Amino acid sequence: MSLPVATAPASKGMLWTGRILSGLIVAFMLFLASYGFFKTEISRQGFRDMGYPDSLATPITIALLTSTLLYAIPRTCVLGAILLTGYLGGAIATHLRLGQPTFVIPLSIAILAWLGIYLRDTRLRALLPLRT
Repeated sequence: MSLPVATAPASKGMLWTGRILSGLIVAFMLFLASYGFFKTEISRQGFRDMGYPDSLATPITIALLTSTLLYAIPRTCVLGAILLTGYLGGAIATHLRLGQPTFVIPLSIAILAWLGIYLRDTRLRALLPLRT
C-alpha cells in the first residue's frame, strides 16, 4: 500500500541543477578511481599515509568505481548514493582517526551526492519532504 504524497514536480532549474551536481560528483569520483587503478606513486603513498597496505588499493578502488557507476545510472542512483555514502564514511573515519581536518571533503561530497538526487527525483523529495 502506498501513501498518497503531494509533491510538486521538479522545476527545470532544480532538475538541471541536480543533474549537473550529480555529474560533477561522478566525474570527481571517476577521477579519484583512476588514481587507484593506475597505481601512481602519489596513490600508493596516499594509501600508506592513511595506514592501508598497497594490497587493498585495488579492492577499495573497485568499491569506489562500482558505487560511482551505480550512482551514475538513473535507475540505480539511490543504491549508488547509499554505497558512496558508505565509501565516503570510511574516508571520513580514516581522516578522523589520523586527526586530519580534511574529513570535511568526503562529508561534503556525500551531502552533495544526495542533494543531486534530491533535486532531480520527486520520489526522494516525497520520502524526505522539507517543511516550510
